[in-house]
Amino acid sequence: MSKRENRAAGRGEARTLEGKAALVTGASRGLGAALAKELARRGAKVVLVARGGDALRDVAGAITASGGEAHALAADVGDKDATYAIAGAAAALVGPIDILVHNASTLGPTPLRLLLDTECEDLGRALEVNVVGPFRLTKAIAGGMALRGGGLVVHISSDAATNTYPRWGAYAVSKAALDHLSRSWAVELEGTGVRVVSIDPGEMNTKMHADAIPDADPTTLADPAEVAAKIAGLVARSEGVTNGARLEVSGLGGAS
Repeated sequence: MSKRENRAAGRGEARTLEGKAALVTGASRGLGAALAKELARRGAKVVLVARGGDALRDVAGAITASGGEAHALAADVGDKDATYAIAGAAAALVGPIDILVHNASTLGPTPLRLLLDTECEDLGRALEVNVVGPFRLTKAIAGGMALRGGGLVVHISSDAATNTYPRWGAYAVSKAALDHLSRSWAVELEGTGVRVVSIDPGEMNTKMHADAIPDADPTTLADPAEVAAKIAGLVARSEGVTNGARLEVSGLGGAS
């Protein structure tokens, strides 16, 4: 199918996010890449952020080839000095950000380690990428959302945030903190038009899952594209979602 035909097909579907500007971190693979593609398919102008520049450009190129608008920004969300560069470049590329998706995440060293064997620096890195990075980027972007009277911030969580598993300590602590950060943002931004939610996508067939549990059966895991479709459907109807909610993809139903 040609680029023009793809565009025509897209116009025939529900373009529920037409003209919206979205920023997705951790978008070079897995759920982040699938989310970027799905948001673009629904009409959003998408900025993709990840450390892996080549893989990131491949995803952005695939979106563009399908008739969407996508831009790749190679950056580390765990790097304090990159925060305002990411926010500024994203706004320059697609305009003020309407949808901010914090998907970038790190497990820490694999095989996963007991807390007694976890280096302090590895715990620090997990917190820096999984919690502090999202805090900085939200701080850089949410103020503008509030001034414009609307916007959505999505934190991608994990069941490790609410359940305890041996050897998942560093990652689990960071995701639990991310959930509480999400609720705190929601409370403080109440009344501004900015909505903040946390979403547990469930277990997916991704490299991260394979790194964490190498012997898992991929056929028992969700397809990131199907998960992304459900999350994008939620994004499209976010005005009906309780501000500060923690949601599980398994309970979202089909995409809309």
